[in-house]
Amino acid sequence: MSGGDARTPDVAASDPWSGLRRTTQARIGLGRAGSSLPTRRELEFRAAHAAARDAVHEPLDVDALVPGLDALGLGATLRVRSLAEGRGEYLRRPDLGRRPASLDGLDASGDADVAVVLADGLSPRAVAEHGVALVTALVDALGTGLRVAAPVVATQARVALGDHVGAALGVQTLLVVIGERPGLSVADSLGVYLTHDPRPGRTDAERNCISNIHPPDGLGYAAAARVAAALVDGSRRLGRSGVALKDSSALDDATAEALDTGP
Repeated sequence: MSGGDARTPDVAASDPWSGLRRTTQARIGLGRAGSSLPTRRELEFRAAHAAARDAVHEPLDVDALVPGLDALGLGATLRVRSLAEGRGEYLRRPDLGRRPASLDGLDASGDADVAVVLADGLSPRAVAEHGVALVTALVDALGTGLRVAAPVVATQARVALGDHVGAALGVQTLLVVIGERPGLSVADSLGVYLTHDPRPGRTDAERNCISNIHPPDGLGYAAAARVAAALVDGSRRLGRSGVALKDSSALDDATAEALDTGP
């Protein structure tokens, strides 16, 4: 065979998964090397596992977040922390992460409708990378019809800690923006939890969640904020949140009204 007739092996033909891998962060079509994974896939797994561990244990730099939150013009950013003294105790004792060490400085004198709590959760990295941008999008999506309280940053925090904050601020609607549990594909994903009439003792069934927020590969800030704003509006009309409340952000006003009020 002459040199002009030589053919280079087609990588896509030899690995039919290569095209699919470009469309997802999932670990698919990893292959085999005898009874084990190929060396490349094993190293990728170890790197992803290390990134997930780092995302969990890395402390949140609150001071770096405050200027961006203060720039929203909602008032000076407030800070709270849970009863968990450090990341180790936070991971071992979820119950401590649900209770604030103190609520000093939080009161209902601002007469706000909505409170936004930015919590480190299980991925402080996600909050550091996406938190301010997402809170900014949320405030923009809520518009001028609702009064938003000064932002609150919570450390060593679980979702339920926000119920104490919302009750102290006297708001009708609470949005907790929190770092989600890292996986082997994504270590910097945020979730938004909405609770109507927040108070200690609320259950997960009384909340709505928007998850997988981590552009460019996950849900974008503006898209997540539109869903959150629709849920806020729906919860205030319905008088509750959770399993009874559906996302109506993609529906017209008449259909959304029907969902909110029921048959």
